[in-house]
Amino acid sequence: MSEEAGPQRIDKWLWFARFAKTRTTAQKLVLSGAVRVNRDRIDSPSRLVRVGDVLTLTLERQVRVLKVLAPGVRRGPAPEAQTLYEDVTPPAPIRPASGGERPTKRDRRAIDAFHFTGSAFGGTPFRDDGED
Repeated sequence: MSEEAGPQRIDKWLWFARFAKTRTTAQKLVLSGAVRVNRDRIDSPSRLVRVGDVLTLTLERQVRVLKVLAPGVRRGPAPEAQTLYEDVTPPAPIRPASGGERPTKRDRRAIDAFHFTGSAFGGTPFRDDGED
């Protein structure tokens, strides 16, 4: 039986493709529910993947979508591992820079006035209880 044409265990494929440093780590990744095959959540590291399957991996702070192009034969260098899959992850949305530039002293006073009174540049930054 040739491993090059047939299906392969998901934990072994993740290890060959260098998404896990060890096979045990790959098994834990699958058992934690961080791997989906063709949109189906899997919980068995012995699940077989075939050429054409689409894997969804949740790794730390990112989600990767991969199409399996070939089963692995060995855990080789990174360029060899990248030939096993095609990354079809949609590009991350472009977010504007948070905060922009620092507010000036006048801007900070306007922000404080807005927070304390409800309107910018209106009234004093102190609450008025109606007592004198």
